[in-house]
Amino acid sequence: MAPLHSASAAAPPERYPEAAHPPVTSTGGALFHAGDIFTSAELQAMRLEGLVHLVIGESYLRSDFREDPATRSRAAVRSVPPSVRPRVALGRSCAAWIYGCAPRPAVISLVTDHRRRTTALPPFSAAVMHQAALGPFDVNTVGGVSVTTPLRTALDIAVHGEDRDAVAILRSISRDRDLDCPLRLVEAALVNASRVPGKTRALSRVRAARRPPDGRG
Repeated sequence: MAPLHSASAAAPPERYPEAAHPPVTSTGGALFHAGDIFTSAELQAMRLEGLVHLVIGESYLRSDFREDPATRSRAAVRSVPPSVRPRVALGRSCAAWIYGCAPRPAVISLVTDHRRRTTALPPFSAAVMHQAALGPFDVNTVGGVSVTTPLRTALDIAVHGEDRDAVAILRSISRDRDLDCPLRLVEAALVNASRVPGKTRALSRVRAARRPPDGRG
């Protein structure tokens, strides 16, 4: 089974090069995963004491460190079986959360190229798999973890996002200067795409997000 990005292909670019390597501390790092150094019960007790806070799943961050996209991606990928990680990217609402543009998701969304065979997720997994057509510019890395790019993430939110928060997430993505993802590009990509289920609804969401929140304009 070929990985999402083969060894012969250029590696996806790192979006936040300054955060590509985890910090080194006296405790071995700032991000802790249940079962590594501490048990789940120990980490929950440390959380009650204010020493760590929950990032996602069973991953916690030291309270004296600021949560950032690299922290969120490294925490989220720990809920994905190691055998599956090379073949998937974190996407949809999970990617939007990693970029700081959406609430923490209840389920970790994974995307994989439909042209590649991928190991199935185990029963009762904390993640859900989506097969999609992934182009060469649809995936970058965040903290060394494959994540859909802001543009691809915005497109997926427009098409597949929940009605309650899709417009707000799109607006948040467009306003983050570091992401460089104006909604006019998202709209143009949708207009020029063919065979997109729910294209009309997706376009209406993007256009609503482009309007000021008060509805004027």
